[in-house]
Amino acid sequence: MFPTPNVADSGTQLSIDLTDQQDDRIIQQAIALLEHRVFKAGPTLDGPKAVRDYLRLKLMAEPNEVFVVVFLNSQHQVLACEPLFKGTVSEASVYPRVVVQRALELNASALIMSHQHPSGTTEPSMADRAITNRLKFILGMVDIRVVDHFIIGKGEPFSFAESGLLE
Repeated sequence: MFPTPNVADSGTQLSIDLTDQQDDRIIQQAIALLEHRVFKAGPTLDGPKAVRDYLRLKLMAEPNEVFVVVFLNSQHQVLACEPLFKGTVSEASVYPRVVVQRALELNASALIMSHQHPSGTTEPSMADRAITNRLKFILGMVDIRVVDHFIIGKGEPFSFAESGLLE
């Protein structure tokens, strides 16, 4: 009633079993690679000097204003450092929705904002203060902490946190 397996059938079965084992190994390797990418953290920015140096390197050569966000995990390891907005020699438009969206995509716990002033001055404008306060408030609504906002220019970068403007 039941067909008796012949040599060809068992060879096919053996081939299928080996293919399944190879597929399982490939799947496990893919999972390991994904875990490595997902949980791989960048450098830890563990102090204002490290952050200043990092952002200076990123922004000093830019001829126009660029608004960069450094997205951090809960241990302040860099998830990504991305220029989100580019502007002119004197301003860049910043859209809070875009910042929030990207922070949530990256599952960031905190972030540091930065932009440079091509004029060289590091003193924050009223617009710089307003967007910093607005982003701090909006990001706070989704439990993302603004650690600092740096303005890069000639000389020492300006830190909103060190100047008491993020309290």
